[in-house]
Amino acid sequence: MSEQDGTPGNRLRKELPEEAPAAPSEAVSPAKDEEPGLTGRQRLVQGLWPPRVTRAQLIVAVLLFGLGFGLAVQVASNSDGDSALRGARQEDLVRILDELDDRTQRLEDEKTGLEKQRDELENSSDQAEEARKQTLEKERQLGILAGTVAAQGPGITMTIEDTKGTVEADMLLDAVQELRAAGAEAIQVNGVRVVAGTYLTDSGKSVSVDGNKINAPYRFKVIGKPQDLEPALNIPGGVVQTLEKEQATVTVERSTKIVVDALRAVKQPDYARSSSR
Repeated sequence: MSEQDGTPGNRLRKELPEEAPAAPSEAVSPAKDEEPGLTGRQRLVQGLWPPRVTRAQLIVAVLLFGLGFGLAVQVASNSDGDSALRGARQEDLVRILDELDDRTQRLEDEKTGLEKQRDELENSSDQAEEARKQTLEKERQLGILAGTVAAQGPGITMTIEDTKGTVEADMLLDAVQELRAAGAEAIQVNGVRVVAGTYLTDSGKSVSVDGNKINAPYRFKVIGKPQDLEPALNIPGGVVQTLEKEQATVTVERSTKIVVDALRAVKQPDYARSSSR
């Protein structure tokens, strides 16, 4: 070894590793899904469309659509049902609520009466006599409902003047149904007793009730609670307003005594027989 090679400078140069030659830079290739030459916005749109929807997302979307459709239909139906009362006056709404309360009270009274009859039968010393009394009372009540016996009591008289001949049978039937719903216990129209099986038909310019032709003015004699019957006819969009739109004149009068004396013949059933032995 020569003296020059042993110098400290030469030893330092030998101990330092030689720098590896720099690797040639590799060109970055574009992504497989991206086309060369696209802008950033175009690449964003390409990544968002068409959307990649999984099966679970599709099921959730269908369920949400069904739920929204159902809610929309319910809201629409409620709006239609409330539209008839939305334009009503405050006093009309109060009257309707009072009528509903009265109907509830009538049902409660009927329940109480039936419970009282049961208790009387159970506690009476002479159950046979008590049963006979209740049977006679029930027969009288059923006779009134069937139209086979006369009845009297508080109620109203409704008179419909129809000079234009525009009142039809279905309008009078609506009046009968409204009166029944308000608690009417006996109804008579122009001398014809109205019962459960009563039907009304048009007959030229007049109306027939159970085949009996009646002419205007139509006079209803109704037994029941006047405070319930009259408001039921005068509710917004009810019987009176409908008839007045047809240019008919309607008057309703309350009375403490209404006599319903038109009778129906007792009809024996042809086939039905009592099943009691």
